[in-house]
Amino acid sequence: MSTQQPTEDGFYYLEQEPEPKPIAELEMTPFAWVPFLKFLVSFLIGAFFFIFPITQNGRSTVAFDIVVTFIRTTFTPLVAIYVLAVIWVGAICTTIAMYNKNRENKILDNAFIRSYESGVSFWLLRVVGAILSVMLYWGLGPDALHQPGIGGLMWNVLAASVAIIIPIGALFLSLFILMGGLEFVGTLARPLMRPLFRIPGRSALDALASWVGSYSVGMYVTNLVYRKGGYTKRHVYINATCFATVSVGFVGVVAATLDILHLFPWIMLSYMVAIVVTAAITVRIPPLSRVPDAYVAPPDPERPIKGSPLDYLRFSISEAISTVNKEKGIFPVAVRGFTDGLKLATLIIGTILAVGTGAILLAELTPLFTWLGAPIAPILRVLRIPNPEMLGPATLVGITEMFIPALLVREAAEPAKFFIAVLSISQLIFFSAVGPMMMDMFRDIPIKLRELVVLFLIRTAIQIPLIAIIMHILVAMGVM
Repeated sequence: MSTQQPTEDGFYYLEQEPEPKPIAELEMTPFAWVPFLKFLVSFLIGAFFFIFPITQNGRSTVAFDIVVTFIRTTFTPLVAIYVLAVIWVGAICTTIAMYNKNRENKILDNAFIRSYESGVSFWLLRVVGAILSVMLYWGLGPDALHQPGIGGLMWNVLAASVAIIIPIGALFLSLFILMGGLEFVGTLARPLMRPLFRIPGRSALDALASWVGSYSVGMYVTNLVYRKGGYTKRHVYINATCFATVSVGFVGVVAATLDILHLFPWIMLSYMVAIVVTAAITVRIPPLSRVPDAYVAPPDPERPIKGSPLDYLRFSISEAISTVNKEKGIFPVAVRGFTDGLKLATLIIGTILAVGTGAILLAELTPLFTWLGAPIAPILRVLRIPNPEMLGPATLVGITEMFIPALLVREAAEPAKFFIAVLSISQLIFFSAVGPMMMDMFRDIPIKLRELVVLFLIRTAIQIPLIAIIMHILVAMGVM
């Protein structure tokens, strides 16, 4: 089926595509009610927490919003101490890990500390975030830092929200991921991946790993499959730039920053539409369409499957039950998800505080972002998007860091906030984290800086009118 020796360029090429195999001929996990009910209950809990609408004080919201808001407003002093502790744990552990790197005489050398190893830039950002946290908590430093729209926003709203959203979100997301939901949805999505996006059906799992976990998890899975011959260069490039999305938890952070967490289900739906439409277009045009279908290892392509919708449903349930059988139960999974969320919070909150505070200071004290947004404002005005002058800079500055657009438009009208929330999380490519990670992890493809910039601009050009249409539809429906 495939050439087992590399060609002169050092890569492998598939001689012919494998024939589809009927689902009826696949080996399935026997159906059992106990694991099926575990999967179903955990799936429904996750869906209720993030999606099911609840009316509270006359407005429609979700349980996610209610829980986060309750904790942040009821236990404000404790939350502030907790945020301070989380940021300093991240800074101290990263400093120890950086000290131990390439040294024979290590201190506190264990797997936990080693997991905090990072590049110099992220170590510096975590240290700066720790210093800022002390200044903001005790009111130290220049007065400009403590203005409500700068330090007050970053400390009392954003850092507090992120610190609660990530572990709480991870707890419920872990139920979805580890109790069969990932395999269930991923299997059902397989028939759409190749015709729509020109990638194997297994890519649905990579995309879902990003969506319910993190883009780093999704890219890790993609890299693993690529190195074993399961993906070509083009498959990897498409997965990394179209489906290494921000997680549900991060979408919640953006929504909370803009005070529109009550619109969370609509933001998620619009986000998914934007991702799907943009991917379907970008895979068919340069630079993605020009990446060769070359394997880095002897090809092990996914064998396509075929069957009726009922066959796919049976197979997806079988895959979910198989996953549940490997786990010890719902409670241990939830505990592991919560602790993983706490660990992730220690890694990113200091960075967010440092980058976000710097961005707000630039926005408040310099005309930089106004200059950047000047060419975009007329386009937004034509599309009848509110506050076009305020939103203009936010449409492009997301290439630096995903959170910055939300920080720039907190005073905008609700439809404008919705527009920027969906746009900023759908652009995907930002250079505070995901861009360098793509270039480093897949440098043998290679994924190049200039191509990522081009892809960011293409994605933005596609999404601005698309999200504007969605926004106007929701306004007409009375959602906003």
